[in-house]
Amino acid sequence: MKHFTILLFTSFATAQNLFAQTVTKPAEASLLDDPMLAFYVIVGFIFMLAILVLLVAVYMLRVINYMNRQAAKEKAERLGVPYVPEPSFWERVWQKSHDFVPVEKEQSITFAHSYDGIRELDNHLPPWWTGLFVVTIIFSVAYLLFYHVMGTLPSQKAEYDNEVAVAQAQMQKLLATNPVAAIDENNVEATADALALAEGKQIFLNTCASCHRKDGGGDIGPNLADDYWKHGGTIKDIFKTVRHGVQGTNMIAWEGVISPEKMKNVSSYVLALRGTNPPNAKKPEGDLFKPDLKPVAKPDTVKTQASL
Repeated sequence: MKHFTILLFTSFATAQNLFAQTVTKPAEASLLDDPMLAFYVIVGFIFMLAILVLLVAVYMLRVINYMNRQAAKEKAERLGVPYVPEPSFWERVWQKSHDFVPVEKEQSITFAHSYDGIRELDNHLPPWWTGLFVVTIIFSVAYLLFYHVMGTLPSQKAEYDNEVAVAQAQMQKLLATNPVAAIDENNVEATADALALAEGKQIFLNTCASCHRKDGGGDIGPNLADDYWKHGGTIKDIFKTVRHGVQGTNMIAWEGVISPEKMKNVSSYVLALRGTNPPNAKKPEGDLFKPDLKPVAKPDTVKTQASL
């Protein structure tokens, strides 16, 4: 009794703590917050109840059939006649759907001619086959009337056109809510914003440093800190290279991987690396490029090397 009392108080205190946490801390989204949860529960309950009723009905039907057979068997024994069990419901359905001719009555459907003693039976098509054939004819007539004569229901082409129209409307809605950034190699401009350059540096360290080194001195890729450029040294050229990549090299296209805004920031950071002269840099590659104006911003070489 003592242990039960301690357990009861412990559970009560735990429940209080949990309740206090749920009151003071905003609850996270879960399955219980789904507004359709009650509907799903009710539908699932009805479905399970229907299955249970069906199982009970099948069981009761089997019990009734068993009791009827036992009663018929006892009646046959009292009358002194042999007991012949009646076919079950499924046996009767099977027999009617196929309409088999018993072996002892095959003589009535045997043709008069024979081939080397082989006789031919005049069997007819089973009812299920002829019934299905009639249903297909009725369906084809109804399909022709509703889809092609009266035009009550849409044809396959009309359904396709409707689905394409719906998809286009959804695409237009998506584009309206998520407009594409109007930044490309034709209108991009280098940024001097410190936060944008910091983001560009982080992107460079995460995605570009493996080929160009953290200081831009070049490794697999070319040196980005000198005045020689293989694909142009303007902000538009650098943005184009970042966006579309260079075919046949390790420089992949980053379009679709990072946003145009981030491509602009990392291109601006690459442009700002020019003239930093990192130690043990790779030899110049490409053509000499001297811009008319100095880069808009230079990364702090002391901070850059310290962070490396």
